[in-house]
Amino acid sequence: MSKTVGFVGLGVMGGPMAHHLSKKYSVVVYDADTKRLEEFPSESRAASVEAVGKSCDVVLMSLPSTDIVEAVVLGEHGLINSLKKDSAVIDLSTTNPSATRRIAAELAKQGIAFLDAPVSGGDKGAKNATLAIMVGGEQEVFDEYKEILEVVGASVVRVGPVGTGEVAKLINNMIVASTFSTIAEGVALGAKNDLDPQKLYEAIKDGWAGSPLLEVSISAMLTREYNPPNGIDILYKDLGYALELAQEQSVPVPLTAEANEVFKAARSTGRGKLGQPAIIGLWEDTLGIRIGGTKE
Repeated sequence: MSKTVGFVGLGVMGGPMAHHLSKKYSVVVYDADTKRLEEFPSESRAASVEAVGKSCDVVLMSLPSTDIVEAVVLGEHGLINSLKKDSAVIDLSTTNPSATRRIAAELAKQGIAFLDAPVSGGDKGAKNATLAIMVGGEQEVFDEYKEILEVVGASVVRVGPVGTGEVAKLINNMIVASTFSTIAEGVALGAKNDLDPQKLYEAIKDGWAGSPLLEVSISAMLTREYNPPNGIDILYKDLGYALELAQEQSVPVPLTAEANEVFKAARSTGRGKLGQPAIIGLWEDTLGIRIGGTKE
């Protein structure tokens, strides 16, 4: 594929993905934070979203919220006004599925294709190009751009029409948030009973409770290296989207609602900028215990 690829949003996830793509394609990048642009060759940097759209055949986005995605795509100087017909937008962000469908419909009026392709795997997955990518969109559009997504993801699966990629990602994060919460309360209960978290991990990791989330959680709690940054804030945002969707469709999601309260509480105690396992601090504060070292 000889297309020129644009990339908007060069944060913890987007930056590594854009670097991987630049090894295979001609890539044009943009971020509102100009310091992030400095990590790329000057000839790859664009001065605006509009400039990216004018120079690219397909534009990928990795942005923090639905509102920002809407502004980048549908705003006065957005991609909808600068991309040419028969180009495409691929949204790697996690956003509200209803907004995703609305954005796709507006782009379609201009002859611009759209895929929602949110990713899972965290900053390590982005750095190692091992992300899981859940894609919503028309089959022919997916077939055309799958090879681009395979540059940054180890698993690229079309789950259905536009919007279903976002639904799949929200379900992923519902499971993730509930699991992080259960691990934290389990570790806290164990610590209250003089059970060392490392020994607990070793005892249960090969049973049904074993998972990458268990490994990440225990490691982070013991070292108090709570990465990636803003993990609690981001997951709380995604839980909000999941609850909005469930409310719109009258689907009961009581466990997600409970996990949402855990992450809300963690944010209220100033932990929003830390990685998700830092929610253990809620139990530490309540029970007067301490897990791991002295750094937080």
